[in-house]
Amino acid sequence: MANHHGMNRFEGMPDFCRYGHEGARGDRFGRMFSLPPLYLPADDLQALGAPSGPMDGGEGSDRTDSVPVGQIFFGQFIDHDITLDVTSSLTGVRAAEDTPNVRTPTLDLDSVYGAGPEASPFLYRQARQDPFREIKLLTGADGTAAQIDDGGTDVPQPAGLAQFDLWRSPHGTAIIGDPRNDENRVLSQMHLAMLRFHNGIVQDLYDNGLHGEAVPEEDLFEEAQRLARWHYQWVVLNDFLPHVCGDAVVSRVFGSGREVYCPTSSDLPFIPIEFAVAAYRFGHSMIPQRIQIQENGSLLEIFGTTLGSGFAPLDDTDAIVDWNELTDTDEDRQVQNAEQLDRKLAADLLDLPFIREGETSLATRNLLRGQAFLLPSGEEVARAMGRPEDEVENVTEAARDIASGVDLASGTPLWFYLLVEAERIGRETEPGLFEEGEGLGPVGAQIVAETIIGLVELDPRSYLAQNRAWNPVTDGLGIQTLGQMMTYQTVPVPTP
Repeated sequence: MANHHGMNRFEGMPDFCRYGHEGARGDRFGRMFSLPPLYLPADDLQALGAPSGPMDGGEGSDRTDSVPVGQIFFGQFIDHDITLDVTSSLTGVRAAEDTPNVRTPTLDLDSVYGAGPEASPFLYRQARQDPFREIKLLTGADGTAAQIDDGGTDVPQPAGLAQFDLWRSPHGTAIIGDPRNDENRVLSQMHLAMLRFHNGIVQDLYDNGLHGEAVPEEDLFEEAQRLARWHYQWVVLNDFLPHVCGDAVVSRVFGSGREVYCPTSSDLPFIPIEFAVAAYRFGHSMIPQRIQIQENGSLLEIFGTTLGSGFAPLDDTDAIVDWNELTDTDEDRQVQNAEQLDRKLAADLLDLPFIREGETSLATRNLLRGQAFLLPSGEEVARAMGRPEDEVENVTEAARDIASGVDLASGTPLWFYLLVEAERIGRETEPGLFEEGEGLGPVGAQIVAETIIGLVELDPRSYLAQNRAWNPVTDGLGIQTLGQMMTYQTVPVPTP
C-alpha cells in the first residue's frame, strides 16, 4: 500500500488470524470478547472518516434535549484519568494485553494528583512557610512565568489571566498530572476546576473540620484526596453515566451485576479495548463546532481564534469558562447542550490543528486505531451480547446506507456501529423507552456502564469498595453533580 497522508504500510497482517484473550494485568489493556477481528482496507476507513465524507457534520447543529455539553468534556477528563497508551500507532497491529496503560485503571484522579506530593512535588505548593505546603495543588493563581503571544511578540502572561489558568512553565507548558488535559481550552479549564476542587476541600477541612471534627494537619492531604476521589466517583456513577448511558442501563448493572466486564485477575482491573478504542469514543460525536462558555457570550469555535488550538496559556478573558453555562448548577442557567450522539462529527474534529504529522481526521484516527487493535465488527459484538437479530440488522442496514461508497459487506467497524446504534435506537432512559441521539444505544451503553462501574467496584480504595452506603450529603460535602463539583470553588469571571 502506498504511503498516504503520512501513513506507512500496515504491518502485522498475520495477526488477524489470531484472536482470543486469557485475562490481563491491571497495568495493561485487555479484551471483553474473544471474537474474530474485522479487516477493512485503509482507504475505505479514510473515506469513511474524511472531511466532507459520511461522518462530516459540517457547520450544522442538532443538540440533545437532556445532555449538558459539560458532561461530554467531563467524559474526556475521565478518559484521561483511566487510560494512556503511549506505545501504539495507527499503522501496526497491537495486542491489547501487551499494551501498557500509563494511567491507573481506576477513578483515582492520578491525572490530577500525579504520584502524590513526594513523588510529584512539582504539582504542589512548596514554600517552606506555607501552611498548605505539599497539600494544595498549584494553579496559575500561585504565580506563573508563562509567555503569551502578543501579536508575534512573547510577553509575560498578565496576573489577571494567570489566576484563571493552569500552572505553566515559561514556555507555556501546563505543569499538570496529564498533559492531554491542556489539548483544548474547555478541558484545560475543567482540569483547573478539579485543582480548585481539591484545594477548596483542603481549605474547608482546615477551617471547619469534617462534620464538626477537626482534621489533624498531618492527615489533611490524605483526607482531602479521599473526599475529592469519592465525590468524583459519585458524580461519575450517578450523574455522568445516567446522562450518557441512560438510567435504565445503569440501574440494571447495579441491580443485576456486570455481564461482559468481569476481570478475573487478582491485580487491578484492566481497560477493555472495546471500551477504550470504540465505545468510549462516543463523545467525539457530541462535541459542538461552536460553544458558548460565558453568560451572554459569543459562540466560539472549539479550536478557533479565542479558544485557541490547545497546549497554550490563556490569553483572552473571553476564553475563561463559566461552568454555570455548560453544566446544571444551582444558578439554573440556560445550559448549552451537547450535539446529538450520531455518526456525525464537528468539522473542526476532522482536521485537528494540534496534529503536526500524519492523519488529522479524528474519525479516521479512531477507525484506524480500532483496526490496529484487532477489534471485531459491531455486528459480532452485538450478537455476542445477545442483542436481537432484527436490531442488529437494523443498525447494519443504516450503517451501510450512511457509508455510501464504502464497502461494509464484511462488517461494520465497532466504533461506527455504536454511533449509528445511538442515532437509530438511542439511550434507554427508562426501561423500554429509547431516545434517539440522546446517548449510547444498547451495546455501547452496556460496555461503557459496566466498565466504569467495574473500575470503581474493583478499586479497593473507592467508596463502593470501602463503604457502599456512603452518601455525599450525609457523609461528605454534599457534592452530587458535575455542576456542583465544577463550581465548588470559583473566581468570578472579570467583566469587560
